[in-house]
Amino acid sequence: MEKLILNEQEVINALCLFHARFKNVQPSDVEVELAYDDVAGFTAEAYLNGQMEYYNTVNLITAIRLYLEEQLNRDSMSARIVLDLHDEEGIIARID
Repeated sequence: MEKLILNEQEVINALCLFHARFKNVQPSDVEVELAYDDVAGFTAEAYLNGQMEYYNTVNLITAIRLYLEEQLNRDSMSARIVLDLHDEEGIIARID
């Protein structure tokens, strides 16, 4: 697979798609906030109808794999996905 970088908005879109899939709603109905903490690592909070669900790093990688398959038509199982905190771009995903 060629190298690819997902910007922060694409990472958010991936989690919106992932969360919406399991809640049977439209991705546009979901709001996501990404975060990084030295102890917890990369996390996210997904909001739907006033309820919040917490996602850890493993969940974020899984969401990105779904996004790669469904939105970018790429083989996600052979991809190496690394989340990175970039000073200017926020949380990005590097995919090899």
